[in-house]
Amino acid sequence: MQIEDFNEIIYNKEENGICTITLNIPKRKNAMSKITFLEIETALNDMELDKNANVLIFTGCEEANAFSSGNYFGSFQDIKPEIKNEIDFLDVAEKKIALKFWDFSKLVIFAINGLAIGSAVSICLLGGDLIYMSEDAWMGLYYIRNAVLPILGTHFILPRLIGLQKAKELLYLGDKITAREAETLGLVNKVLPAEQLIPYAREQALRLIPPKGPSVAIKLMKKTIHTYFKDILTKILDLENTNNQTITKTHDFREATRAFALKRPPKFKGK
Repeated sequence: MQIEDFNEIIYNKEENGICTITLNIPKRKNAMSKITFLEIETALNDMELDKNANVLIFTGCEEANAFSSGNYFGSFQDIKPEIKNEIDFLDVAEKKIALKFWDFSKLVIFAINGLAIGSAVSICLLGGDLIYMSEDAWMGLYYIRNAVLPILGTHFILPRLIGLQKAKELLYLGDKITAREAETLGLVNKVLPAEQLIPYAREQALRLIPPKGPSVAIKLMKKTIHTYFKDILTKILDLENTNNQTITKTHDFREATRAFALKRPPKFKGK
């Protein structure tokens, strides 16, 4: 994929070293498809090759009234064959983009400017060096409502952020998390009024790059922290893939899918 092929994100680079990715699929509240992840991966690759690119700010378009509503599983019939060949449709855990973020040498700031559900939460927790959230936004690790396992290394990163017991509670029960609760739990660094979110994220980005920040030292800090955990993250992503493939064969998964389509609560049987 080439940058000029982007349809689901807006990618912008500034001379000061700040880059932005804006999810731009308002018709589906920025739900992320396989194409979205491929576009994000392409943008990250471009930043890695650009010596002037230092910090990425990642957010959602205002028109969506959401950061992202999670994963999108629509039709892929219209995808160009050459682009389809770049996608691993069996990688339900999104292992490739997860490891791309984990190995990404540049700094990443997520600015959550609306609802964030499922994989939208996971990509922030795994990929974000700093995470800021507007006070009117909220999170939902709603995987359990669809009878599926979390993806994008959530089983790895969530217990390390908030502790094992609280992580289990959020994953098993799937309760809504307000911005203030997310801040108290340590899921985000700071909660701000909506109009201050992006300006604050940009202000912090400028502190991470010259002349205010020693970007080489900061990048090496990130690399030093992340290298230790690479093997366990890879194993967790493989387990997320394997176990989610098992889940698709269960009654509860099929029931959750039917219930979602019919807009009714699912009736699980535990099999």
